[in-house]
Amino acid sequence: MILIASALWVPPLMIRRYKSGRKPRRPTPPRPAGPRQPYPSDLTDDQWALIRPLLSTNAGAGRPPTTDFREVVDAVFYLLREGCTWRALPHDFPPWGTVQDYFYRWCRDGTWQRIHDALRDQARAAGERNPQPTAAAIDSQSVQTTEVGGTKGFDAGKKVKGRKRHLLVDRMGLLLAVVVHSAGVQDCRGAEQVLMDIEKKYPELEVVWADGSYRRTCLRDWVTARGVGWRLEVVERPPGSKGFAVQPQRWVVERTFGWLNRYRRLSKDYERRTGTSEALIQLTMIHIMVRRLEPAFQNHLASPVGDPIVTQAA
Repeated sequence: MILIASALWVPPLMIRRYKSGRKPRRPTPPRPAGPRQPYPSDLTDDQWALIRPLLSTNAGAGRPPTTDFREVVDAVFYLLREGCTWRALPHDFPPWGTVQDYFYRWCRDGTWQRIHDALRDQARAAGERNPQPTAAAIDSQSVQTTEVGGTKGFDAGKKVKGRKRHLLVDRMGLLLAVVVHSAGVQDCRGAEQVLMDIEKKYPELEVVWADGSYRRTCLRDWVTARGVGWRLEVVERPPGSKGFAVQPQRWVVERTFGWLNRYRRLSKDYERRTGTSEALIQLTMIHIMVRRLEPAFQNHLASPVGDPIVTQAA
């Protein structure tokens, strides 16, 4: 009887978790001691110096944070580039829950937006351009979603069930605005959401280039009614062309979509909220811009013993 009772005994903590419907949390594997080996997506010291002053580290009341913010940012870039889930982050990064918490915290307080806008101004200045753009190109990309809930629809033209990423970029291909919405929204209506966001942000904007899907008069009438002084120019395909064809002026936005395709987390829209999807696109452009401002073929990680050096992938 004693053996049977002991075999049926269940810890009280397990009973409470079973009744509450929660699964018991798996123990976190111990982090390796000493400096870790760098990943191809890691920031160099010079690249981190561009982001560090713009990062929000105010934790409010309580004890000061002990988390290495550079490791948090590197972990987010690793997730973007390699396309893994939060729980699948390598164990030599901070705990995945900590990384995820800081990511969403910086989404809510506008840190990612502030970093992105500051780096874009620096990238434009490095390209000998005015921080305020005068011309832009707009386009959308339909991507599939997963079983995760949230906004989604069906794009009848491209036969895609999911969402659309609406991008407005400057002549260098740098992001000016991004709006993620249902794939069932027509391009001209989605463009209105994008242009509404930048109505007062870029007062010197003069012309917006678009492809043939925006030729409907509803968008032209909307731009005229807003009285912003923009000129919407629809760039038509060359006569007789089939398949993909490079179109003048607006090819830069197609190249930006090509840059985004290199980041595997963006191969589909895995997020429940469209705001998170927009933040990931901004983070991708942050990663691209810091590499443009501080190109490096060697990656250095700060270490009290010595910085391991590896070749940094493109």
